[in-house]
Amino acid sequence: MLNKEFLVQASSRNCDTDGKMAYSAQQAADLATQTLILLADRPQDLAQFMEAAGLQPADIRNFASRPDIALFLLDFLVEDDDRLCSFADSLGVRPGDIMTARTALSGPGSYGWEAD
Repeated sequence: MLNKEFLVQASSRNCDTDGKMAYSAQQAADLATQTLILLADRPQDLAQFMEAAGLQPADIRNFASRPDIALFLLDFLVEDDDRLCSFADSLGVRPGDIMTARTALSGPGSYGWEAD
């Protein structure tokens, strides 16, 4: 089940002048944490994530404590449009917000996107 406090925080983030959501690194990490929680409730997506990461079920706990988990989780979402839209809907954010959060963690210019 999703953390309702996170959804309240997500809806109260500041928008920049273009109406895009601005994420701090901490907010982006929080979004990734909520993604991991949601992923645990989606066995098929969890299996795809584990396969992409080369993980076994016993590895999840250790992997979840790694500092790069947030970026890896958000990368996993943006790799597939259907997955991205499904998770964005479940998390109560726009699909573009997930990419914005990913950029907040990795910096502009990563993943083939340039800074405005």
